[in-house]
Amino acid sequence: MSTDEIKIPEWLRALYPFAPKSFQTPHGARMSFLDEGPRGDEAVVMLHGNPTWSFFYRDLVKLVAPTMRCVVPDHIGMGLSEKPQDYSYRLATRIADVEALVASLGLKKVHLVVHDWGGAIGFGYATRHSEMIGRITILNTAAFVSDRIPGRIAICRAGGVGEFLVRAFNAFAWPATWMSMHARKLKEDEARGFLFPYDSWANRIAVHRFVADIPLEKDHPSRATLEEIEWRLPLLADKAKLVVWGAWDFCFNDAFLDRWREIYPDAEICRLRDAGHYVPEDGGEVARAKVRDFLLNLKPVSSHAP
Repeated sequence: MSTDEIKIPEWLRALYPFAPKSFQTPHGARMSFLDEGPRGDEAVVMLHGNPTWSFFYRDLVKLVAPTMRCVVPDHIGMGLSEKPQDYSYRLATRIADVEALVASLGLKKVHLVVHDWGGAIGFGYATRHSEMIGRITILNTAAFVSDRIPGRIAICRAGGVGEFLVRAFNAFAWPATWMSMHARKLKEDEARGFLFPYDSWANRIAVHRFVADIPLEKDHPSRATLEEIEWRLPLLADKAKLVVWGAWDFCFNDAFLDRWREIYPDAEICRLRDAGHYVPEDGGEVARAKVRDFLLNLKPVSSHAP
């Protein structure tokens, strides 16, 4: 059903002209998601990270949905989804939410597009359901253990101080609107769109919980989940993969790209030298067309990474 309770202002609808739908997760929260394009049991599932939402994929949906079904959830606490203050905002729960959504839609084949935290979530799903997975697009993300963390993110992760900065001052989502770009600046309404769901202390809960869920420590609650995902990544070695990488990412830098090369040496690589973390935004039509052509298998994807 449509999420009629969500009021999308006209300025936002001009950029995000969709009718979100609702799904109740196994943990009892309302998930907003896009379901665009021709109906069938095959779909592209696009998974965003932190602090974005399905708005991040809006232009890619417009390119792909005329030909292939596109399912784009807002993780609980993010975007237009419910923002409960007592939810289990852990990686394992995120994966279970996606599993339940996909099952509810009756999908039998899933192509993935993943970015930021969407990488761990998406590969968490894919490594458990490898028989359902088609093509995989990787956008500046990780699905393996790393001790690399920029100082500015570490501050936001630091106990009560980090939570206060993120939730009181929007000190994660707001800086991302300019720190995640390099080739260009976001237009005013584009930046407003990214920030739209995160307008209060309560509505920023999951932005902080995502930061807190980075499993740096060996005894972190999500560490075992991520380690299992990493261990199972070879199960997807035979899947066609495209990596579209913004080289000016302050967080997921080329060290992460090199790790992906090691894990999947046959993946096609499109390294955009002037793009930042928000690679579909910063890489523009070039980045989005690469992903579209790969998903729709229109032509071979060329690699021009050094």
